[in-house]
Amino acid sequence: MLPWKRALRPLAAVLLAAAVTAVPAATAQADTAPSRGWNNYSCKPSASHPRPVVLVHGTLGNSVDNWLALAPYLVDRGYCVYSLDYGQLPGVPLFHGLGPIDKSAGQLQVFVDKVLAATGAAETDLVGHSQGGMMPRYYLKFLGGAAKVNALVGIAPDNHGTTLNGLTKLLPYFPGAEDLLSANTPGLADQVAGSAFLTKLNAGGDTVPGVRYTVIATKYDEVVTPYGSQFLSGTGVRNVLVQNLCAADFSGHVAIGLLDRVAYHEVANALDPAHATATTCASVFD
Repeated sequence: MLPWKRALRPLAAVLLAAAVTAVPAATAQADTAPSRGWNNYSCKPSASHPRPVVLVHGTLGNSVDNWLALAPYLVDRGYCVYSLDYGQLPGVPLFHGLGPIDKSAGQLQVFVDKVLAATGAAETDLVGHSQGGMMPRYYLKFLGGAAKVNALVGIAPDNHGTTLNGLTKLLPYFPGAEDLLSANTPGLADQVAGSAFLTKLNAGGDTVPGVRYTVIATKYDEVVTPYGSQFLSGTGVRNVLVQNLCAADFSGHVAIGLLDRVAYHEVANALDPAHATATTCASVFD
């Protein structure tokens, strides 16, 4: 077995174990998501929030579980919010984002077109967690997405891949986890630092003209390491470390996407920079 394939088995097991222990079981798919307006295709964007928001889940996530907190947060602020499932593997329910990432970007392309057609909007904003903050960059760069997207907000995105630093040390805490997922997961291989996919994605620069980029990271990220690899370079980029806004924020990779309202406040600022307000520890009460 090739060295990177051997490495992916523990990585897959750790990520799966984290998802199982940190995320509630899914109860629906995107088109039937529990929603106070979430995935409501009759929603029409308002003058104050003219663009629909598409949420892009992370590796081993899905269109429901990844967004049980952030989707209602944005709906309550007047946004039309949608989420998709992508990167599904045959015989692997609920845990998505495991297929080839270029193919997942094609699924995002189709979904964005569906949302724009339903809402009548000319552009959308994308918010993604982990792989979901990185994968859309392929759509923007190679599949014509830049003409249809105003802003991309990545929460703990693995923009330049991840090392396996420390992840294998977690395996003893999850007996049997390695057997839960096959190593035949191209979506994981694509995320390893130095992969052919990431080399192509980042060649010629991290960004494309006409799109605003925000990266929201935590220094306690134990999955995308080192955390500084998440940040982007280029015009129209804002890189945010949540500990610079709230030193008491101890969120790791999963928590920053699933329940961190300090990070969510920065998402809201990125979606509506004209009305941005200071993010502090008190933002958890917003």
